[in-house]
Amino acid sequence: MIRRPKFRAQRILNPERLYRMIDIEPPSTAVVEMSRTALCRRQSTMARRSRRGTGHLYKRKHVWWFKWFNVEGKPQYRSSRSRDRQVAGAMLREQLGQRDQGLPVLPDPRRVSVDMILDALMVEYRTNGRRSIDRVDLSRRNLVRYFAGRIAVTVTGADVARYADLRLKASAAPATVNRDLAALRRAYHLAVRQGVLPTMPPISALREDNVRTGFFEVEQFDAVCRRLGEVEADVARFCYHTGWRTKSEVFPLTWAQVDWNGGLVRLEPGTTKNREGRAFPITPALRAILERRLEFTRRCERAQGRIIPWVFHRKGQRVKGMTKSWRTACKNAGVPGRLLHDLRRTAVRNLERASVSRSVAMKMTGHKTESVYRRYAIVSEGDLREAGLKLAASRPTGDSLRG
Repeated sequence: MIRRPKFRAQRILNPERLYRMIDIEPPSTAVVEMSRTALCRRQSTMARRSRRGTGHLYKRKHVWWFKWFNVEGKPQYRSSRSRDRQVAGAMLREQLGQRDQGLPVLPDPRRVSVDMILDALMVEYRTNGRRSIDRVDLSRRNLVRYFAGRIAVTVTGADVARYADLRLKASAAPATVNRDLAALRRAYHLAVRQGVLPTMPPISALREDNVRTGFFEVEQFDAVCRRLGEVEADVARFCYHTGWRTKSEVFPLTWAQVDWNGGLVRLEPGTTKNREGRAFPITPALRAILERRLEFTRRCERAQGRIIPWVFHRKGQRVKGMTKSWRTACKNAGVPGRLLHDLRRTAVRNLERASVSRSVAMKMTGHKTESVYRRYAIVSEGDLREAGLKLAASRPTGDSLRG
């Protein structure tokens, strides 16, 4: 029976004796130090991984920072902007609570600029297909020129008022400035709702005189139509009778929306400004306009060998605007400065004169509230003269008053 040598624990734990017994040259001191360094690094790594669940605090100069890991395991760093350790600890616990609830890590509000919230507003408008995105983009460019690089939470009501004052000094109209302020207010509301910002500054609109004053009498309108082209004149006549919006409702009108049998011209839901569909009865005046446009469309289709879906077109090309021709015609007709939108106001006034009930008239023209409708219903000088004649006819003469 062969006896195995027994070694004491302290001798086995002695590295030099162990290396001599197994006839191996002991490593150098540098190798031993490298092994110890690697072991320390390994232990440090394990310690850091163990802290991933709770995060930790550390100091940069005199300010406390904290670090934690999001739900994806990526490290997040944030400054508490405070020299108090308890403030940083409270902020760290808040972030860990949001992470445990599965909420995404939101950016530091002190790093969110006005540019960022305005870009987020544009994204919201694009994803929802809002029709006013071009106007909001114009307001965004105006705002960025003043608030570029500005941290959003540092903007105050005084800064907004200063922006409005500078825009007014640059000859911008109060209504234009209000559109910019509305876009800024909308961007802040969106950021607060999404949790990006905790609060927003007060943004007050300017006072603007938006009372509608322009409308046409019959003689004035006929004089303008005589100075327009055939297509443009029919567009103006259609707007004069219906009160529909030119850019979004009349110019894109197709023959599929004309119900000859039902005697209606329809606007489908989603194609109007208020997203609601509506219809207008085909009166004799409208029928004459539509029949004239249909005859012109059939001639163009035979000549070009294709179907033309548009009601108002220039030899197959849809009418997209007539600002220059309209301005020139109004100037030559002796009514300079009139707008195409004045035809909408004129149609509302004509419906009021025809004693059409307000609820029905609002559905025909597409107005949502009575306040806007009443603002459009302007009394002309002819109405005032007619009222004066009726008042004079209803009062007794001077002799009867004297007895």
